[in-house]
Amino acid sequence: MQRRDRSTSARITAPEAVVAAAEPVTVTVARDVRADQREAFERWAAEALDLAARFPGNLGTSLLRPGPGSTRYHLVYRFADGESLARWERSTERQAALQRAEHLTDRVDYAHVAGLDSFFTALRPSRPGPRWRLTVLTVAAVFAITLAFQLLVAPHVSWWPLPVRLLLSAVVVVVLLGYVVMPALSRLFRRWLHPSRD
Repeated sequence: MQRRDRSTSARITAPEAVVAAAEPVTVTVARDVRADQREAFERWAAEALDLAARFPGNLGTSLLRPGPGSTRYHLVYRFADGESLARWERSTERQAALQRAEHLTDRVDYAHVAGLDSFFTALRPSRPGPRWRLTVLTVAAVFAITLAFQLLVAPHVSWWPLPVRLLLSAVVVVVLLGYVVMPALSRLFRRWLHPSRD
């Protein structure tokens, strides 16, 4: 879901459907930064993302810098659920931070995504780091989950029909990968996955 506003002072928060989500939520805030304010904006963005990162329920933050000929920055932050996101978006800390950015940007676009979509959105931002790093981390996570399944679960269901065992394995891998393992790993390795571009 997405809402847009040209005014940087507008209080835009997550839609009710996102607030009610009991699963991870990713927010992308795209800001067109005035050409003479880029250094000031980067300082502000670092402070704002640090505030979000320390807020209860936060799963990670990142700043995506504009490409050649662009002034659009993307601030990405992810929360454990919609209520955690709502508490951050209603906080006095966030409101004070937004006020400090009013003179730095011309346009702000907000996008909110919940559930498994938020996991893949968080891992594939518009300017990702080297793709091989994400591949390595994903392979390691799938290997670990599959190995644990084979050691701990497979012996107890060996008499089940093969299609049923494969279905159970797939469900376990996808659920753990999307909701437990990769969110934790993407936060732990976020600087390695998305190295800063100075």
